[in-house]
Amino acid sequence: MALKQLDITREHCPMTFVRTKIQLSQLNPGDQLEVLVSEGEPLENIPRSAAEQGYNVLEVAHVEGTTHRILIQKD
Repeated sequence: MALKQLDITREHCPMTFVRTKIQLSQLNPGDQLEVLVSEGEPLENIPRSAAEQGYNVLEVAHVEGTTHRILIQKD
């Protein structure tokens, strides 16, 4: 199992999910992707879109300021 990290706190939609989707497509089963996002649309859309595409959203947590951490796993 590998843990990959992606910081998209400075990106805006639709690039936030495009970059996340590219990283998710490169995961092997059991791998996890940690995505750092800002509040607002990415925080709402990325967990929902990842779950809709069959990924397991393990955690959504506040890190600091406006930054949140989304942990996603490929089954």
